[in-house]
Amino acid sequence: NFLSGLVSHIDPDLGPRLQSTIAASAPKLNALQAQLSQKHLALWSAMLARDAGKEIPPVARPEPGDRRFASAEWQASAHFDYLRQAYLINAQFLREYVEALELDARTKGRLRFVARQLIDAMSPANFTATNPDALKLAQETKGESLTQGLKNLLEDAHKGRISTTDESAFEVGRNIACTQGAVIFENELLQLIQYKPLTATVRKRPLLIFPPCINKYYVLDLQQENSFVRYAVEQGNTVFMVSWRNILAEQGHYTWDDYLGLGVMKALEVVRDLSGVDKPNLIGYCVGGTMLGAVLAILAAKGEEWVESLTFFTSLHDFSDAGEIGLFVDEKGVAAREAAIGKGGVMPGRELAAVFSALRANDLIWSYVVNNYLKGRSPVAFDLLHWNADSTNL
Repeated sequence: NFLSGLVSHIDPDLGPRLQSTIAASAPKLNALQAQLSQKHLALWSAMLARDAGKEIPPVARPEPGDRRFASAEWQASAHFDYLRQAYLINAQFLREYVEALELDARTKGRLRFVARQLIDAMSPANFTATNPDALKLAQETKGESLTQGLKNLLEDAHKGRISTTDESAFEVGRNIACTQGAVIFENELLQLIQYKPLTATVRKRPLLIFPPCINKYYVLDLQQENSFVRYAVEQGNTVFMVSWRNILAEQGHYTWDDYLGLGVMKALEVVRDLSGVDKPNLIGYCVGGTMLGAVLAILAAKGEEWVESLTFFTSLHDFSDAGEIGLFVDEKGVAAREAAIGKGGVMPGRELAAVFSALRANDLIWSYVVNNYLKGRSPVAFDLLHWNADSTNL
């Protein structure tokens, strides 16, 4: 019932359909319910045997790679061991419950996603009273860890997002995004950066990079030792990079066609004119690559060829299978989103970041809830997560 209610909140049309499917799948679901009861009885018996001093193997084990229950504290106490295993049993039941429902692939995919969010959120590791590591640290620090955790929570509430890195550790132009270059062209949607050569001679054919417009360009120019841009320049390439504008309300009227024309096409024209080379080497990253692919298809349809070599990094071009995000894109959802965006033309970067974090909630949400708020620690400095938190509007 709780799962049905949660699904109904996300998609009102799916809730009633799910109820009828549950009724039709009653025999399989009743069998799962019986298995759930048997596992909990086995767990209770194991705990009683443990209290009597017997060594009993776990009834439920975490999946490989699950670090939430890795510390010895979870096994040292029968109380916390019971909470851990009961949670794992219930989580497995919910996953099997979803799989037992006779639904079309798209609906089942959506239900899997919702179930996973629920399972991840309800882990006993996410709550102070049921996390032995957090309680032990609170005792050792005489409550200071809880005090600091509350401070961290209030600071993040003010920022409107969970801190995933020490944001004071990096500064654009100082120790991140610091490969030397200059803006040599700009218009309403972009700035075009040309990087300073680091070799005595450079190749005539330039390299032009199109990063995504939903994050800052410097994902390819982090610190000196892991900067792709710096490496490319050190190899004797003349490197250009597009930096997309962080959209405000006054730019909210721009469309996909504008991004292709004023953005990708214009950058290509400028680089060709400046270098005197008709066919530069091109890189498209993420949705920057999607836009680049669209422009090159337009040019090809006109019989024009503007590219010598083409490389895509994590760029999606066939949207027939867009992964989990695609499960929540339908006509009704698009209409609602267009109505909301139509009021100002802008989707806040914070919303996009939240969607991507939800795809890996244990890694990108709950691990930081535990570290920052339950244990009162500050996240470590990590350049990639600094970039990830530096979101842009669309």
